[in-house]
Formats: sequence, structure tokens, C-alpha cells
Amino acid sequence: QVQLLESGGGSVEAGGSLRLSCLYSGYSFPNYCMGWFRQTPENEREGVAVIDSDDTTTYQNSVMGRFTISLDKTKNTLYLQMNSLKPEDAAMYYCAARRGWWGSEALTAPKDFDYWGQGTQVIVSS
Repeated sequence: QVQLLESGGGSVEAGGSLRLSCLYSGYSFPNYCMGWFRQTPENEREGVAVIDSDDTTTYQNSVMGRFTISLDKTKNTLYLQMNSLKPEDAAMYYCAARRGWWGSEALTAPKDFDYWGQGTQVIVSS
């Protein structure tokens, strides 16, 4: 049974930093893609950053240069380091996974991800 468990959300002032973690378990696919998505009550779920298990990464333009996605396979943990946070980054952040390598295509296809965590809230005050 695949499980994804996010942590690390919280409340910060604009310009601050947070690191999200996603501990995953229960799958042993030879190739896989994982990603961070976010959603607010007003907007649909959108891709923030994705990474294939070969460490190929893709970022949404608005976070490029500020956020870093990484995968520690020895710890079964996906990370999202978020720096220079802006109020518009505030959202519920979700970790997700799917089989295969998908590159940039995965960023705009949240509905194609098979497994999701419960989410962690990020609040950014101005």
C-alpha cells in the first residue's frame, strides 16, 4: 500500500523559508515521478515542481530560482525547499507520485498522478 506523508508546512513572513518533506512508502517501481502541487480554495491544483527518479526536475516559472525539489532515495523522502516566499505562495501543498518518468509533462498533469498525501498548509504573511 502506497503512502505519502507530508510535513513541514507552517506560517512565515514574506521573504522567509520553509522546507517541506514527504515520506513515502509502499512502492518499488523501477522508475517513478514525484511532485509537489498546491491548491487554494479559489484555484485548481497546480504543479509547483516535479522530479523523476533519475533526478530530472521541472519547475513552475513563478517558483524557479526560489524553490528546489530533491529526492533522497536512501530516506524515501521528497523535499521542497522554499526560499524568498511570497504571499501568493500560500496554499495547501500536496506530495504526489506516479509510475514512470514524465519530465516536464508531469507538472501540468496532476490528474495523472496515482498517489497523493494529505497535504500540508503553507501560510505567508505580508
